[in-house]
Amino acid sequence: MMLDDYLANPANRFATVAMTDTNGLLRGQMVSTGSLRAIARDGMGMAPAQLALDPTDAMLAMPGVNDAQGDFHDDTLVLDPASARRLPWSKPGLDLLVLANFTGPSAQLCPRSLLSSVLARAARAGIHPKYGMELEYTLFDETPESARAKGYRNLKTATPHASHDLVLYQVVQSEWYEALAAMCEPLKIDLVKLQEEIGPGFMEVCIGAGGGPEPADQLVLLKNFVRALALRQGRSVTFMPRWNEACDSQSIHLHMSLKDQAGEPLFWDADAPHGISQTFRHFLGGCQAHLGDLALIFLPTVNSYRRFAPGTFAPPGLTWGYENRTTCLRVIGRDAGSLRVENRMAGADANPYLISAAMLAAGTAGILNRIEPDAEVLGSGYAQPAPRDFARSMPEAIARLRGSAFARDWLGDRFVDAFTATRASQHDEFRRKVPDVELERFFDLG
Repeated sequence: MMLDDYLANPANRFATVAMTDTNGLLRGQMVSTGSLRAIARDGMGMAPAQLALDPTDAMLAMPGVNDAQGDFHDDTLVLDPASARRLPWSKPGLDLLVLANFTGPSAQLCPRSLLSSVLARAARAGIHPKYGMELEYTLFDETPESARAKGYRNLKTATPHASHDLVLYQVVQSEWYEALAAMCEPLKIDLVKLQEEIGPGFMEVCIGAGGGPEPADQLVLLKNFVRALALRQGRSVTFMPRWNEACDSQSIHLHMSLKDQAGEPLFWDADAPHGISQTFRHFLGGCQAHLGDLALIFLPTVNSYRRFAPGTFAPPGLTWGYENRTTCLRVIGRDAGSLRVENRMAGADANPYLISAAMLAAGTAGILNRIEPDAEVLGSGYAQPAPRDFARSMPEAIARLRGSAFARDWLGDRFVDAFTATRASQHDEFRRKVPDVELERFFDLG
C-alpha cells in the first residue's frame, strides 16, 4: 500500500503511526488522515521518554530524559512511507499502519534510527547485509488474567508435551497457524516457516531474508501482532527467554550474509573450505571480538541470563562452526546464495533493530580491521572450553557495554550511556525483590 494512495481516498479516515521502543514494543497513535498529511510533511511529536519505559510502563532511569535534566518534551518522529502496510483486523479506511523513527538528538536513542545509521556506515564501506530472523515463543491456553491468578505457575500450554516438528500438533492447532499466516499478509511480513519446537507449547516462526530496515521491521511487527492474535483468541504468548525452570530457552536467531555494491556475495569462495571467503572469516572474527561487549543488547532483561542455565540449548560461548548448532555463530549454506551465519546469542526478548545493528557493526569492523576468527569448533561446543565468552550476568553486561570503545564508536555515547542506565535501573529494581524460590528454600530453616 502506498501512503499517497491512502491519503488520496476520501473514504479513508484514520491511520496509526507507530515507533518502536527499546523493548521492541510498538508505541504510537491513531491520527486522522487530515493530520496524517501534515505529519507526512512535518513529522509528529512524541516524548523520547517512551524509550525509557519497561514493557509494563515502569519508568527506567535514562540520563537527560527523565532525570534532573529531563523535561519530558516531544521530539520529532519522521514517517517512513516505504513502511506503510495494513492492520490485520481493522476496517477499511481505518487500517493504515506507518512506521516512524525519531530524528534529531533522540535519533541517538531510537532503535530504528540506530539501525539505519549502522546500515549507512556499512554501506559507505561497500557492505550491504541480507538478513532474516527466527523467533521462538510459547503459546498458552490461558488469558493474561488466568495466568496472573495462578501466579504464572502450572499454566496450560497449547500442547502438553515437547513437540519438535510434530505434524500431529500442527494439524491439531491448524486454526492458530492459519490465523497467524493470514495476519501476516496485510502486515507484509514475509513468513517462510512455522513449526512446533522443543517444549510444550513452544513454537518458532521465521521471516525471509531481505535488506535495509525491512527484516527488522517485520520481526518487530511479528512479535507485537503474534501477542495481539493470542489475546484476540483468549490466549497468551510469552517471549521470556526462560519463563519456567522446566522449560528450554527461547531466542531470536539472526541470519546474515553480505553483498557488495554490485550485489555480489561477499561470503562465498568456491575454492575455500565450506566456501567460506576471507571476508566471511573476518566477519566471524569481528563478531567474536566485539559481541561479548555487546551482550546487553542481545540479553536485555534480568530474565535473559536465566537462558544459560545448565542443560538448556543456549550458546556455550563466542564459538563458530559449520552446520554446528552447539556454537554461537553457526555457518550454514552450500552455495553463494545460501551461505550465511546464524547468530544464536539473542534472547527472544531482544530488540530486532538493536541486535541487527550490533551484529552488522561487529562483523563490519572485523572486515575493515581484518580480524581472524578462532579455530572452528568440531563436535559438541558444550564439551569444549570456549576461547572467548560474552557477559553472563546483567551487571557484567552493563559494565562491558558501558566501557566498550567499540560500542561507543559504532552505536554512540548517547545510546551506550542511556541504554546501560535503563538496564541498571531494571536490575536494581529486581535486586530489591525476594523471589518465591528463596522463600521456599530458606524461610523455615535458612
